[in-house]
Amino acid sequence: MQEPGVYELIERMAALIRSEERKKCTELGLQPVHIQVLDYLDRCNRYSNTPAATSKYLGMTRGTVSQSLILLEKRGFIEKISDATDKRVVHLHLLPEGQKTLKKAQLSKLFDKATAILNLQHNILDKEIIAQALVALQKANGSQSFGLCKTCKYFTKTSGGYICGLTKEKLSKSDSEKICQEHTLV
Repeated sequence: MQEPGVYELIERMAALIRSEERKKCTELGLQPVHIQVLDYLDRCNRYSNTPAATSKYLGMTRGTVSQSLILLEKRGFIEKISDATDKRVVHLHLLPEGQKTLKKAQLSKLFDKATAILNLQHNILDKEIIAQALVALQKANGSQSFGLCKTCKYFTKTSGGYICGLTKEKLSKSDSEKICQEHTLV
């Protein structure tokens, strides 16, 4: 029998993740897309907390994301706030109830256990290789990188703090450590 290739291994890991995600969602009365939206909003910065960016990041249609946002807003998990300078832009913010639900849904314990087993047995977990594989997949797919702000070529550290070289705006420490849709690899 032929050894599984990289694709098959990644696909199997993704299937296990999806299975666990569905179990958690059933317990919470939600769909996986709802948790994915909450997770993204928890991890993205102010440049990326819009419905359009959420759709791009999740690789879903705007309609699917829009329906999810309506449900999440009705359940008190998120709020929509118009942009201060451009009223056409809506920013999405995770509310405490959404954060609580997200915490209940997170699969981190599963990954913590798997990582501990892998490190104990082989000491081979290399996040850099996994990150490089992700970048290669994004390039092959022609998708945006949506990387951490502080790893972007436009990220600038100054004596006065952080600045986005693309927008020329000051960045908070929190924004610099979150996902940005404007991210460009160095």
